[in-house]
Amino acid sequence: MVRTQVLLDEATHRALRRRAYEEGCSISAVVRSILGPALRGSKPKRRLTLKDFKSVGAGRSKQGGLAPVSERHDEALAEALHEDLRR
Repeated sequence: MVRTQVLLDEATHRALRRRAYEEGCSISAVVRSILGPALRGSKPKRRLTLKDFKSVGAGRSKQGGLAPVSERHDEALAEALHEDLRR
């Protein structure tokens, strides 16, 4: 590796420090991850966010008095079958 010096405006430096903190790496590593792909002509990999996972929360349901159903599933099934038999 080669050491180099770059002058940044304060807003850019703050953003760079923030990203390094969020990614748990050094500022140098962030700069390399951005510059490498940019200089090779490819786009840097976009970080995934919660919006990328549209199925998260799709199976939410009202659990009623048997919450959490994940722990009391047998009782919830028995209650549902009992209600079904009454109809």
